[in-house]
Amino acid sequence: MAALIAVAAGAASSIYFMLLVGHRQVLLTVLFTIWVLAPFVAVVLADVLSTRRPVLTRTTLYGVMLILAVVSPAIYGNVALGPPRPQPAFWFLMVPFGSCLLLAIAIPLATFLSGRR
Repeated sequence: MAALIAVAAGAASSIYFMLLVGHRQVLLTVLFTIWVLAPFVAVVLADVLSTRRPVLTRTTLYGVMLILAVVSPAIYGNVALGPPRPQPAFWFLMVPFGSCLLLAIAIPLATFLSGRR
């Protein structure tokens, strides 16, 4: 339950920082919102679907959830509140990609390792 609360808070703060940096073009704002929220939605969906998974898999998922909830807003906050950057959109494109990649690697690996025991 704490991981879900952390994910919700991380998603809300990530969107807040994205809106601080973003331009006022509606279509781009909608697309960036979907992209920034994608990893948060993915971990919540993985949590819902992993009720019968081994303990190692669920523990890994909770770890990924907490990492995502802390690291994403920290990076976005640094971009939004830190010194001006020439291309701040880069971070809002790469962080969700990296987060989804982390999820796509960590969970199957944990499932594989728990099956070998």
